[in-house]
Amino acid sequence: MQLAALKHRTESEDSFVIDATHVRVRFHSAKNDVEKVIVHYCDNYLPLNQAKTIEMTKIGEGQVEDHWGATLEAPFHRLKYTFEVIGNDGTSVVVGDRAISSDVESALMEDGYYFKVPYCHDIDMVKTPEWVRHTVWYQIFPERFANGDKSNDPKNVKPWNPEDHPGREDYYGGDLQGVLDHLDYLKKLGVNGLYFCPVFKAGSNHKYDTIDYLQIDPEFGDKDLFAKVVNEAHARGMKVMLDAVFNHLGDKSMQWQDVVKNDPSSRFAGWFHINEYPVEPYHDPLQGEGNPQFDTFAFEKHMPKLNTANPEVQDFLLEIATYWVKYFDIDAWRLDVANEVDHHFWKKFHKAVTDIKADFYIVGEVWHSARPWLNGDEFTGVMNYPYTLQIEDHFFKHKLTADQMTKRLTDQLMKYRDSTNAAMMNMLDSHDTARILTVANGDQDLALQALTFEFVQKGSPCIYYGTEMGMTGGNDPDCRKPMDWSKEDGPVWQRVHELIKFRLDHDETFGKGTIKLHVTENGLIEVDRDGIESVKAYFNTTDHDVKIDCKDSFSHDYQNGVLAPKGFVITAR
Repeated sequence: MQLAALKHRTESEDSFVIDATHVRVRFHSAKNDVEKVIVHYCDNYLPLNQAKTIEMTKIGEGQVEDHWGATLEAPFHRLKYTFEVIGNDGTSVVVGDRAISSDVESALMEDGYYFKVPYCHDIDMVKTPEWVRHTVWYQIFPERFANGDKSNDPKNVKPWNPEDHPGREDYYGGDLQGVLDHLDYLKKLGVNGLYFCPVFKAGSNHKYDTIDYLQIDPEFGDKDLFAKVVNEAHARGMKVMLDAVFNHLGDKSMQWQDVVKNDPSSRFAGWFHINEYPVEPYHDPLQGEGNPQFDTFAFEKHMPKLNTANPEVQDFLLEIATYWVKYFDIDAWRLDVANEVDHHFWKKFHKAVTDIKADFYIVGEVWHSARPWLNGDEFTGVMNYPYTLQIEDHFFKHKLTADQMTKRLTDQLMKYRDSTNAAMMNMLDSHDTARILTVANGDQDLALQALTFEFVQKGSPCIYYGTEMGMTGGNDPDCRKPMDWSKEDGPVWQRVHELIKFRLDHDETFGKGTIKLHVTENGLIEVDRDGIESVKAYFNTTDHDVKIDCKDSFSHDYQNGVLAPKGFVITAR
């Protein structure tokens, strides 16, 4: 048995309280190396001869590990436990808090070998909002969704042409009135969560270079109009999420312009990470101009980075964060460049917004492993790029086999607690990436097969505006074309609508149930979801027809027991 591969961490994604009397534990071993894992457990103050046992279930197979899981009872809200591991080679060890021991009988009767859960504190549990499990998000890039009010169009606005290839400085006149006018459309499509890219006053079409966080950009409307959008969305059962750009300010902001004018004597000098003065003209290292005078988002001179360790900056940003919750009743914040802001600030942010709304949803933009932010006191979830990009690498780019993808996705699920996985925001494209139909080389069946696969995963799925219209687009800014309203109710729209409906019809299982991924002997990807019902989904990513006997609850290209390439069949019972 490979002892070095036996792993477990307390108070982490491997050991977490799920309610006052139950603790979920995970254990990891080398692939195909362990026959069984038995957990010995009891209350911290009971003698070990009263310990109970439970055999762990193999909950998934990763790249190099087998993953095991079990739920332990803690009737007195305390727990100690240890793992008896039996290898395929016949050897047995105890993996405990202090050591690994081959003297199994002795170790099982020694308290020091037991991991401890000192008390199942409700306040320390990682909780995620119930409503998120029942939400399908729709991402709106306001400048390109719909132009409902031509009176607020910027100068040199271009004609609304979905076939255009937008430049970085182009404007098409999309606004909040356009969103309000289409809320019934979004209701008809079936989505019940609206994620808005920034709506605050800024100097660009994308609005990520904020000038004033307390003002709706005049090109989009005003606060009264935004309040109406939120109220009307809520009346239709939709949640509203705004984009918080708190890593940096726009260079046209009052604060930064004061620094430009007054150098170190500016009262806002401590609001930024400034290395030397004067701050203009900017030294761009990408152009070989030496070290920049101040820190920015990437090397974007128009986005000077905020010093979120400064108490004045903290107060400023927390006022903004709470203002839109208190006075406009938004339900969620998506946090731009969230990984580059300090943890200290995000803890304050979490408390400030959840003190107003206990079930507030906080989504961080983190493109890598996000464990440090997901312990219950910072973010609810993150934009799950590391998960969904693996899906693209198999379905679209063929960089991964089906077996490689399922194993990597399983490993990814092991990084987070069950409640966190259920609250991740899953998307296959966004304002920052090429559209899925383009990545799929124009193959609509393939794009919708992958979208369906995303919809049966753990987490809250998100559709980028226009996916339901079969829109194309390369990387930013080409992925930000004006919405193609001519395709409403078309064949692609109908398929996306049916997919959203199927997800929400079974959201109790999709939102809360367990998940297991593997590849069948005949090459189909199988996704097993178990909750109040059993849902099995099969996806054919091979190049040939595959026979399968499966009740058809929802499918594409499945007939007479044969699943065609790019097809799927899902059964729910």
